[in-house]
Amino acid sequence: MLTALYVPANRPDRFAKAVAAGPDVVVFDLEDAVPVDDKADARGWAVAWIAANASGPVEVRVNAPGTPWIEDDLAAVAAVPRIRVRLPKVESAADIHAVLEQVPSARITAIIESPLGLEKAFEIASSDPRVVAVALGEADLASSLGVDGSPGLAWARGRLVSASRAAGLGAPMMSVYPHVNDLDGLRRTSLEGRALGFVGRTAIHPRQLATIVECFTPTAVQMAEAEALLTAVEKAGVAEGGVIVLPDGRMVDPAMVGRARELTTLMREIEARQS
Repeated sequence: MLTALYVPANRPDRFAKAVAAGPDVVVFDLEDAVPVDDKADARGWAVAWIAANASGPVEVRVNAPGTPWIEDDLAAVAAVPRIRVRLPKVESAADIHAVLEQVPSARITAIIESPLGLEKAFEIASSDPRVVAVALGEADLASSLGVDGSPGLAWARGRLVSASRAAGLGAPMMSVYPHVNDLDGLRRTSLEGRALGFVGRTAIHPRQLATIVECFTPTAVQMAEAEALLTAVEKAGVAEGGVIVLPDGRMVDPAMVGRARELTTLMREIEARQS
């Protein structure tokens, strides 16, 4: 999964358009994008539309724990079987468990937006098998940390990637890039995130999707090297485990083989999505 696209839940006129834009998952946002006076209507519109129309993966970003709206949000989404809930401002495993007590069938993407949440990233990521992903809320996190731009967030991003991998969730997706018309900035920061171990990114406008896919698709060189390595290992007929010495003298360890397989699997998923 490379792309997720937010759509404000108080804009039902945009729901079908968001799906038609072709992201891997559409995120119906009940939180930041929705004014207080619109939250009740937005909640009803989103849940009704999902129940009637959604055929592909969708998530609902509910309001944060401790807000006046979270209980009503959870009561509404509980009516949708196996709904994916994007939970903001998570700071502990207890926040996860509180949601799952009310919506046991939920699959949760936990958004970490504070220094405390970041310190507990692995605890959160491994708190329950129904946590399927973790993500950063970079605007709030940067403000709390008192940092600016990608250099200031590099450590936090690396910490999240490590926590996600350690919890068995695989590579996380990057946070949004807020400057909708700055595709060069989107490309630059996406490549920075890719170098740190992220795969894919959330978007706030459909025009960002193509650039995100481009940035996180394995390059032709990467794929050629991965496929050549796997072919050589197969031809050598060597057992897995330990260091493998190929006939051409290259030494290959299991981590290199695993990474090659991960890239080929990702590319198959991308090609299947585009076919």
